[in-house]
Amino acid sequence: MARRTTTPPPPEDFEEHILDTDIRDEMESSFLEYAYSVIYSRALPDARDGLKPVQRRILYTMNDMGLRPDRGHVKSARVVGEVMGRLHPHGDSAIYDALVRMAQPWSMRLPFIDGHGNFGSSDDSPAAMRYTECRMAPAAVAMTESIDEDTVDFRPNYDSRELEPSVLPSAIPNLVVNGTTGIAVGMATNMAPHNLVEVVQALRHLIKHPGTDVDGLMRFIPGPDLPTGGKIVGLDGIRDAYETGRGTFRMRATTRIETIGRRKGIVVTELPYGVGTEKVVERIKTLVQGKKLQGIADLKDLTDRSHGLRLVIEVKNGFVPEALLEQLYKHTPMEDTFGINNVALVDGQPRTLGLKEMLTVFLDHRYDVVRRRSQFRRNKKAERLHLVDGLLIALIDIDEVIQVIRTSDDSAAAKERLMSVFDLSQAQADYILEMQLRRLTRFSKIELEKEQETLRREIEELDAILADEGLLKRVVSDELGEVAKTFGTPRRTVLLESAGTAAVTAAAVPLEVPDDPCFALLSSTGLLARTSSAEPVGTGGARANHDVVVSAVPATARGEIGVLTSAGRLLRLGVLDLPTIPPSANESHLQGGVPLTELLSLDAGERALGLCTLATDGPGLALGTRQGVVKRVNPEVLGKDEWDVISLKDGDEVVGAVELRTGEEELCFVTSDAQLLHYGAAGVRPQGRSGGGMAGVRLAAGERVVWFGALDLPSYGDGAVLVTSSGSSTALPGTEPGALKVTDFAEYPAKGRATGGVRCHRFLKGEDTLVFAWAGPAPARAAAASGAPVDLPEATGRRDGSGVPGSQALAACAGPLATVLTVAVSG
Repeated sequence: MARRTTTPPPPEDFEEHILDTDIRDEMESSFLEYAYSVIYSRALPDARDGLKPVQRRILYTMNDMGLRPDRGHVKSARVVGEVMGRLHPHGDSAIYDALVRMAQPWSMRLPFIDGHGNFGSSDDSPAAMRYTECRMAPAAVAMTESIDEDTVDFRPNYDSRELEPSVLPSAIPNLVVNGTTGIAVGMATNMAPHNLVEVVQALRHLIKHPGTDVDGLMRFIPGPDLPTGGKIVGLDGIRDAYETGRGTFRMRATTRIETIGRRKGIVVTELPYGVGTEKVVERIKTLVQGKKLQGIADLKDLTDRSHGLRLVIEVKNGFVPEALLEQLYKHTPMEDTFGINNVALVDGQPRTLGLKEMLTVFLDHRYDVVRRRSQFRRNKKAERLHLVDGLLIALIDIDEVIQVIRTSDDSAAAKERLMSVFDLSQAQADYILEMQLRRLTRFSKIELEKEQETLRREIEELDAILADEGLLKRVVSDELGEVAKTFGTPRRTVLLESAGTAAVTAAAVPLEVPDDPCFALLSSTGLLARTSSAEPVGTGGARANHDVVVSAVPATARGEIGVLTSAGRLLRLGVLDLPTIPPSANESHLQGGVPLTELLSLDAGERALGLCTLATDGPGLALGTRQGVVKRVNPEVLGKDEWDVISLKDGDEVVGAVELRTGEEELCFVTSDAQLLHYGAAGVRPQGRSGGGMAGVRLAAGERVVWFGALDLPSYGDGAVLVTSSGSSTALPGTEPGALKVTDFAEYPAKGRATGGVRCHRFLKGEDTLVFAWAGPAPARAAAASGAPVDLPEATGRRDGSGVPGSQALAACAGPLATVLTVAVSG
């Protein structure tokens, strides 16, 4: 039987209070509160440290927990629990997702979390937080460094029981380097990752030249550098994004054509940012089953954690791989778009930021951090100096001090008498009363005097930083340079001016390509291409914002050329595999090209130095090695795809390799101690492939050859120049711009083979080595490692003079393309 219950009547003095609220007003108020919370507390990053609140709270909590790179990993669940309980009162899954993303190298260009365990892949989800472990990565330490020195403001957490930082000190320009993505209410953000070294170079340039425009910054940051590599096709949208904060660019997979058994195959080694192999495989299978994609014989996903991504697409016999690749780009995620929308919080308000604005906000934040840190350290040192001064006063009259203390009734009286007799402050008197007897030794006084002198000097240095805005900026610039040295990595993404790559339109690829004359070209960033005709030069052509041509040889469309490498190898390469571009008469760059690594397999550390024909007559090749060996190689009929052209000693490598045109060229060595030696190629006896060469230049102990090449001086209409760059041997390569000098090559007299040469560059204070050298036809064009052009100073007549500070480190130089092609024709 059910039990009946009754509700007791309300007391006689009970009064109901019912408020009538319009549903429209209630919805507006509730929705605005929700939108405000999402925008400011979840989805959008702060423009100063580039972190969303959950990311900032994770890093701050791990720093509080002491989970530094030199400590052991802890369970991810422990970190998530600490963050959720102390600072982030939301679901644990959201916190763990943010933690996982900061540990994935394919999601972030510079990960902040060092994960141990299954943190997923571009296709798979990570393991549960109870199975994975984590700790701070070294980059995370740089983000939280000096946070306990009053460098940032703190605010109460959600229950006002603790304090949390409103922003991290952030020694790394995280917003630009790692990018971010987020969807708020009525707005969203989507920022592309960039290369840390390039961003730091732009920041340091902006510190020196605050008026720099977007074009000036793009000399250092030519485009995004995605964690997954790949290629970016078309740079117009990138410039729009850098100018306005909004823009779009296309990403392409990195592929190469290989022979797989009896068939040709397309091997995919890098995919667009955010695209996984399963997504590509599923799309290809759908197209093949729907008969919308023809020519695919088999599809294999050979990706693993040891060797990275490898997707093999076998092509049916009778189909052109290049045409099929274009269809894959068109119909599958192997080509995708990235829409840049740089929305971030600035002074608590969401704003759309251009490149310069993002860099400026970060620099202003670093100025404030360094200023507050310097003031904090100055105050701490001043407090310590005050105590040391009082202790030294007491040590001078230590007997009287002891007498005052012994004759006092209690510690309070002793403190008052010390302050009165010796004119001490309360803090100094307390410190003296707490002093241990062992501090009364003679050596203790000497140590205190040294400490006093050191403290005064450090306080003066900190006062100088606080008083001089220029010195403050120099400190920020130097710290950014250290960040680049510590965490910088080479660029992964190749930037292409247009879609003129190895994949051309299917209708434009005939089954039989005519064997027309052309030129094969190699650029400083490793791009290969061929000209569209046999004409040595063309007309027009706007200047590209990156890359220079460093080698060119005559060929035919269906012919073959050789690629000379630093390992002393000659690799055979079909010209038909190279994309076609129009030649340019007035510029030294490629309008488009395919990375050499897509066509040839190089060993670890091996570099392509130049191109050559496979002619069986002529003067042959000339090679110079790091240890000063020179060799001329006789042309031979060879039937393999690769072969050695020099026998190298242990630890030696080829630094320059060229094909001689006349045999009357000048062979030139430039060494790390700034010695230049050149002599006629006729003075070097040709050898066979197995020969080890002969002494080319005499090297001082511990020195090496920086550059070797051959100069066909009679063909250089405007003469030849020498470009040198000096720097420090302790600096990370590519991070210091060094001192640049350009000199007429005629200033350097020829000397005999195997001699020491003449000095070509004088080192300034802080410089001890030559980091770059090049000689060739004028006017010279230079490029950085990213391919961005570098302005060179005017030629000087002093052959042993010093250089002038450069804007960024040199990676390559070349003469005008017209001269390069004309020299190739003359051969």
